[in-house]
Amino acid sequence: MREDDEVTVGGIDSDVLERIGRRLRGSTRFSSVEYRPTAAPNAVVAEYDLGYFPAGMKRASLRIRWFNTDDFNVHYSEQYRDGTLWECRWDRHPNEHNDREHFHPPPDAASPGNDMTFADDWRAVISFVLSELDERVRSFWE
Repeated sequence: MREDDEVTVGGIDSDVLERIGRRLRGSTRFSSVEYRPTAAPNAVVAEYDLGYFPAGMKRASLRIRWFNTDDFNVHYSEQYRDGTLWECRWDRHPNEHNDREHFHPPPDAASPGNDMTFADDWRAVISFVLSELDERVRSFWE
């Protein structure tokens, strides 16, 4: 989603973003959670604790943007020491490549993605995404 798409999805919902940040801070998955950091002033950015990942992982992070229209963008990214990226994204926003609700699959969050249906409540959306990512982390150790 491009920055100018915010015109169609409305402004950032600061209240929901703050609630998401508080929820993520309560999880042991993350080593840090920043609410609207300088590098991403319209988002909550959570850094995964790398102890959950195999050696070779440089960074695993989750960036969440939530809009007043209840549109959202949740981007997960793994960065490896060899320069490889693995990423995916869950989105709800107007677009020309998919239905309003969709998932951009790994390894490169390609467009078009897969049309999906998400819950209306932000708590259910975040729980769903975290469950999906928990499966990803478990797959490293199976």
